[in-house]
Amino acid sequence: MADNVRKTAESIKDMTIRGAGKIARAGASAMGDFAKNYKGNSLEDFKAELRKCSDVLTSSRPTAVSLWNGVNATMRGLSSAETLEEAKELVSSNANEFVKISAMAVQTISKMGANRIKSGDTILTHCNSKAAIGVIKEAHRQGKDIKVYATESRPWRQGILTVNELAEEGIDTTLIIDSSVRTVMKDVDKVFVGADTITSHGALLNKIGTSQIALIAHEARVQFYVCSETYKFSSATIFGDMVTIEERDTDEVVKKGEIPDTVKIFNPVFDSTPAAYIDAIITDVGVIHPGSVYDVMIRQLGNNIFEE
Repeated sequence: MADNVRKTAESIKDMTIRGAGKIARAGASAMGDFAKNYKGNSLEDFKAELRKCSDVLTSSRPTAVSLWNGVNATMRGLSSAETLEEAKELVSSNANEFVKISAMAVQTISKMGANRIKSGDTILTHCNSKAAIGVIKEAHRQGKDIKVYATESRPWRQGILTVNELAEEGIDTTLIIDSSVRTVMKDVDKVFVGADTITSHGALLNKIGTSQIALIAHEARVQFYVCSETYKFSSATIFGDMVTIEERDTDEVVKKGEIPDTVKIFNPVFDSTPAAYIDAIITDVGVIHPGSVYDVMIRQLGNNIFEE
């Protein structure tokens, strides 16, 4: 297995590479590089090694379906390849195509999402979603007078990245601690968040704390929008698979010696937001209702679901 695949998997696991879109593109690129630089002579050995690479990459972040989709997109059509060179070219081409399309998706989402924002709106966002941030930036570039609340997003504090990006654009931005969301919601007009995974029935898996924000927004009758590329839709959930909620190291929460060893620590990375609390999902193929996810998924993937 190529060192680049291992290094990419390690960088995804330790969050050197973070964000659903970035890890998807990194995974696809690693697969493409492996194919391009493969030195063996056997088509079957190549396919076997490719599957090992896939397993190493996808296991680095089990909840992020974007990574799974990005990696598996590189192997689409592989079963029909008749020669090693054909297989290598196919995987390399698929990887390049996925990276190109996924990068363009954020631009499309930004433009459509900005149409949902009016001048004078106050926006709340959570964590560090490139898609959600893109919507906010686009609205600002259109000359709309907006204000933004951004959560700190413990324990990794990705909100620091978000407020720096927004401040660089000259957007009126306020950083808040996660537990103050209910306090500020009375001043918020719309919520925009990203997605790590969207299930076939329209539920959202995203950064821990998202579901609480959705519940508070629902209570306050504030519109709650999800910004998601369609490659974050989980085809596995069509067939009943559950999405694994990843837990991370406890030292992200407390330092060694801060609390007794008898105290347990629960550190889930994501939570699940019911479709009922989502007003719309802004995607690269349009603004859709959560109930339409299944239809979009079938239309996008068709009979290619799970195809190599």
